[in-house]
Amino acid sequence: MLFGLDGIEIGLIIVFLTLFAGIMTGFPVAFAIGGSAVISFAIIAALDSAGLLIHQAIDPSSADYAALVAEGVAREAISVFRYPELPRIEQPLFVGGWEQAMNRNISFIVNRMNERVIAGQSIETLLAVLMFVMMGITLERSKIANDLLTTMARVFGPLPGGLAVSIVVVGAFLAASTGIVGATVVTMGLLALPTMLRNGYSPELATGVIAASGTLGQIIPPSIVIVLLGTLAGDLYSTAQEARAQLVGCRDALTLLGEPAVVSVGTLFQAALLPGIMLAVLYGVYAFGFALLNPSKAPPVELGGGTGAEAVTRNEAFTWFLAAPVVILAGLLFASNLGVLGSQSLVVSTVTQDGQAAELRTNVSPQCQEAMIDLHGQEKWDRAVEQRAAIEASGGSMEARNLTPEEIEAARAAKLLSIAPLGSGIATVFVLFALMFTTARGVSPSSDPRPLLVGAAGIALAFVVDAAFITPLSSPGATFAWLAVPFAMTLYGARHAAVALGRNELVRVVFPPLVLIVAVLGSILGGVTNPTPAAALGAGGAIMLAAYRKLKDDQRASKLIIWASFGIVIMIILGVNFDLRTERTGITFADWIAIIVANLAYHAAMFGILYSCWVLLRTGVLAPVVRETAKVTSMVFTILIGSQLLNLVVISFGGEHYIQEFLRSFDNELVVFLLVMLVLFILGFVLDFLEIIYIVVPIVGPVIYGGTLDPKWVTIMIAVNLQTSFLTPPFGFALFYLRGVAPAGITTGHIYRGIVPFVLIQIVGLGILWLFPDIVTIVPNLLGG
Repeated sequence: MLFGLDGIEIGLIIVFLTLFAGIMTGFPVAFAIGGSAVISFAIIAALDSAGLLIHQAIDPSSADYAALVAEGVAREAISVFRYPELPRIEQPLFVGGWEQAMNRNISFIVNRMNERVIAGQSIETLLAVLMFVMMGITLERSKIANDLLTTMARVFGPLPGGLAVSIVVVGAFLAASTGIVGATVVTMGLLALPTMLRNGYSPELATGVIAASGTLGQIIPPSIVIVLLGTLAGDLYSTAQEARAQLVGCRDALTLLGEPAVVSVGTLFQAALLPGIMLAVLYGVYAFGFALLNPSKAPPVELGGGTGAEAVTRNEAFTWFLAAPVVILAGLLFASNLGVLGSQSLVVSTVTQDGQAAELRTNVSPQCQEAMIDLHGQEKWDRAVEQRAAIEASGGSMEARNLTPEEIEAARAAKLLSIAPLGSGIATVFVLFALMFTTARGVSPSSDPRPLLVGAAGIALAFVVDAAFITPLSSPGATFAWLAVPFAMTLYGARHAAVALGRNELVRVVFPPLVLIVAVLGSILGGVTNPTPAAALGAGGAIMLAAYRKLKDDQRASKLIIWASFGIVIMIILGVNFDLRTERTGITFADWIAIIVANLAYHAAMFGILYSCWVLLRTGVLAPVVRETAKVTSMVFTILIGSQLLNLVVISFGGEHYIQEFLRSFDNELVVFLLVMLVLFILGFVLDFLEIIYIVVPIVGPVIYGGTLDPKWVTIMIAVNLQTSFLTPPFGFALFYLRGVAPAGITTGHIYRGIVPFVLIQIVGLGILWLFPDIVTIVPNLLGG
């Protein structure tokens, strides 16, 4: 053996060194990866043909090997790491020759390109990357970051460390609206760093908080890292759990787990929400604490201009910003607990409930039964056995029968008797209007309160009408008719509330992008749609928002875009409340009206989007947005293709299987995961997150996703780990982004010293997530993700 190493080990070293050398040449990474795959395969093939690469494989014909199999050890579990004493045989790296390996790789390339780049199931999700990138670049070009930084600095500046806290808030905000780390770091470095230095902030704190806050886009949804990880995690988890089930003698993963082995990008967005907020809070707490301990290095700053806010007394602020919202939300919760407020759906199951299966499958082999008891516990297994016995005693059929029309009608009648008098959907809409009114009153207490009182009367009338006249049997048309007057009164108050809110710069700057973020994330986190349509909504909304901002700057009319935005809202409302399918029979008059209005709203919205594109094109904004979007997306897909080539090279000589065998040789899966996290952290110094996701994760994924660890927790831990390596000196990418735009007085030493506390915060955050995994899983569990 060459250098006393196994041939596969030398092959892996050659692949890594070739990849590292290709990246260090400065050649575009997307092409360096594909090139390193070709070069490394050629080097390995040449050494193997010369007889220099020998693999010490276990001899499957030996008596010791046969004895292990006879003892019940699965062949897949036998490896040189777990059983090093087994007899070995020497064989070349490419058993059938490098020509056969290359021919197999070419066929694999065609299949993988078709599955993962051209027409596979993950392509629809990958399209979300394109639209999220476009959304982020459009918002950045519309100068939203500049407005946010200026406004937040005026709000938080008077506090100790206020400018640093404002950077964290804006970083979290931009992360939720762009998800692009490089753009966020560069933008905040250009806009905020000179201001912080001018006002006496230490270079270390200023650079550290900017670099750290900029990387929040790695974890806070909609994160491109989460999207790309999610496209892999779903396949890896499903495949790994199927292999795990087969290994322990179960038919499939559903039998072993008792639930489908599925994880989606939407679920990962839900899981990433709290960890992202937690990291932002930790950053802010550190900045505030640093200012308290070192007041001269982070002094309070009074920036001129103000936020346009009207003077508000403490009592008025307490009443309208705290007491009134708390009373409204508490009343909503109280009504829900009393049964006065709730869902008014009359949907009932059309099948019998007594035919449902037990919570676990119990007709399994003894080997599978032992594995299931070890996984779920004896108590759950015994309960499933009792459930199956009860089913068999009642007839033995595991199939549920369909209910008769009479039984369905009886079930609907029984449900109607216990229905809540107030519908939760109507209540939610009008409660949001109520919160808008309280906020408007709080920001402008001197304004005429009569329009808001009319709006409040409309809200009260809506609840009365809902309780008295609207029932679950009311048609959508009748519901709209009954609510027409209360809704008109509410809209009258909302119009005046919007004017009052518009006078406040903080609300005016934050509200439009906040609505866009809520629309995008709300649709994903709430399970309304998947990330791709939500990304399309975000891209279209960002284009309209940028055009609106541009028209405002040029003092031109922008009502067309506002009406187009209303068109989108109308389409959503009608789509939720009416059946808009035109190919069905028996369409009611109300449905025809809704279909016509929805079509008009659609054309208005499309015209608004096209008009917005024309505004941005004419003003020179759209062209660079499209160009940058094409560049970033092309880079992502080219890296995807190149990484597939590199993975196939590793697979061709057994490198992937060798690494997985090494990881599986550890008995504790937490130790395995900790080892993988350490490797990913180190690789994050020299590789971008795209290379790590597409090259490293597919190799280690079958192991870390093939155990009992929650796949959501595993994926979010990897994302936070990559974010940490993005910050760590000396190779953290965020540091290079910031160094490229930092003023001349800022040295690399300032940046390195400033980022160290935030790297420690990241490690603390990883530790918190390690000790309290519920932080990751609680939101998906609550939302049913």
